[in-house]
Amino acid sequence: MKHLIENIHLMMKKIGRPVRLMEVCGTHTVAIFRHGIRTILPEGIMLLSGPGCPVCVTSIEDIDNAVKIAEKPGVILTTFGDMLRVPGSRKNLQEARAEGADIQVLYSPMDALAIAGENPDQSVIFFATGFETTSPSVAATLCEADRKGINNFHIYPNHKLVPPALKALLGDERVKVDGFILPGHVSTIIGSSPYEFISRDYKKPSVIAGFEARDILETIAMLLAQLIKGESGVDIQYVSAVRAEGNPRAISLIETCFMPVAAQWRGIGTIAESGLSLREEFRHRDASKLFDIEAESTPDIRGCACGDVLMGIKIPTDCPLYGKKCTPENPVGACMVSAEGSCSAYYRYGDGLR
Repeated sequence: MKHLIENIHLMMKKIGRPVRLMEVCGTHTVAIFRHGIRTILPEGIMLLSGPGCPVCVTSIEDIDNAVKIAEKPGVILTTFGDMLRVPGSRKNLQEARAEGADIQVLYSPMDALAIAGENPDQSVIFFATGFETTSPSVAATLCEADRKGINNFHIYPNHKLVPPALKALLGDERVKVDGFILPGHVSTIIGSSPYEFISRDYKKPSVIAGFEARDILETIAMLLAQLIKGESGVDIQYVSAVRAEGNPRAISLIETCFMPVAAQWRGIGTIAESGLSLREEFRHRDASKLFDIEAESTPDIRGCACGDVLMGIKIPTDCPLYGKKCTPENPVGACMVSAEGSCSAYYRYGDGLR
């Protein structure tokens, strides 16, 4: 690995200017800190965190709606544990649970389906969040619910899609990025082709990366090599898990149950075709339709810079709330809630790093 690090330093001398690279995935953000990668890179490389933490991009409106659903009589709301403390405008799910709402933390949507089978007189709702990585398992659960005739199982769909978010970032003149460290887990599902617009339309290099220290360093070297050659392509460093075509079976499951729609991203706004809505044949399992939950526009938390952090415009320490009013113990913004959030990673692993 010493030779790899030396090579990165040599390549930066050839480039002769600062380079801004964005790691899109929250797991990469944590891995970069945990492995101390920032401390061994040349001074000219700046690593920015992107909108790759599903907790961080879940909008205030969607948290508010999940709380409203949970507070309905006869409802069991099920969710992944990292969604409990995400701030809404009034309260979070953890506070709603403390006030008496039946909110249960699960590891899989199939667990929610089991709860629905055991409680036929109650409506069991799964708060379906996450990126392309989690949506196939939700789709499989929906198909299984129909197969078994479990009619009291519903989801509140809040999945987000990564490529449209990157397109929105690249279309914003405030975002200054020279290359992308693309997410490994998401790419095991969708492959590399959905990212081709990055090189084709914006002439930016990108590499799909694994999660070990060597993986990330190799990815950085691959990005620098593209910059030196004046090339822009979508390379795969994570060859052990990612194929160019992705996972056709998982993609088919997603397309069977969902269709792309505009979605609200916390701090960023509405992004076209960046969310997933249930197709007509599965619309009867949409909790927002079951309870007639209407979308409401809710302003972002005043003073919170999560949106700019998610877009790589700012780093966490630029936020006036960071480390003062906003800490992991008392998070104001969603980027401080999740272990994969960039603010949380900065706080835990050292905010003095560039």
